[in-house]
Amino acid sequence: MKRTSLQPLGTNEANGKKTQELCCSHLTASAPACPLPDLIISQVLPAVSVGNVGQLAIDLIISTLNMHKIGYFYTDCLVPMVGNNPYATAEENSAELSINAEVYALPSKKLVALQLRSIFIKYKSKSFCEKLLSWVKCSGCAKVVVLSSSHSYHRNDLQLRSTPFRYLLTPSMQKSVQNKIQSLNWEEMEKTPCIPEIDDSEFCVRVPGGGITKMLYDEGCSKEIPIAILLKFVSEGDNIPDALGLVEYLNEWLQIIKPHCEDPTASSLPWKMPSSWRLLFGSGLPPALF
Repeated sequence: MKRTSLQPLGTNEANGKKTQELCCSHLTASAPACPLPDLIISQVLPAVSVGNVGQLAIDLIISTLNMHKIGYFYTDCLVPMVGNNPYATAEENSAELSINAEVYALPSKKLVALQLRSIFIKYKSKSFCEKLLSWVKCSGCAKVVVLSSSHSYHRNDLQLRSTPFRYLLTPSMQKSVQNKIQSLNWEEMEKTPCIPEIDDSEFCVRVPGGGITKMLYDEGCSKEIPIAILLKFVSEGDNIPDALGLVEYLNEWLQIIKPHCEDPTASSLPWKMPSSWRLLFGSGLPPALF
């Protein structure tokens, strides 16, 4: 039987360090995961979507809050990958390895972040969503926030004239946060024809370019899991500004970080870009060209 699990980091006796161990057993059809620590009640994760905006936004959250890696989400649904520590702050921790799906936590903020760093293997995205939400439900997270994006060229006339940010809430999430969301004057993702350009087509929620966003939303609705989808309409290119906009959009609600001052004219919040972003577009041009 195939399995997926949140694997603990365990103990590193060689370096004299004892890493915090997360008590979660393997997720199988008959053995659900153990609950996450009681203090951790919110989980944020990206959809692998257009411009990788959700993943960039999670990078900003992990880097800014200096969240600690507590384990990884073991699954056969993602393309395998391994690399250096994307959040290295010194030479000492730059050689730490990272893989395709890792979990970070910050108990003081009651927050868990799952970062995905590779694409889905063909026909495996649905299996991944089912396994992920099974773990979420069994671990007792109070709410799940999915950060995503959608193709800007699919917007209709109404969407073109309004803010590029949208949200979606599953019914179980609406019960607890609807009043707060309404107070923020956010705009809910509009329903559009299920078959574009067909006038008599039924209307449904569509997220073109959103990857697993719609699938997570549908699964959350059917399984009564409290999920909020926050997304932005974007185009491919330099999507760092889109990621910064998305985390500030999230911060309006969850108050992950606060401004350094109370000045309402302050331009932006102190988000910290990870060291790995220095090579986001590759290395610089070789001097020999000139």
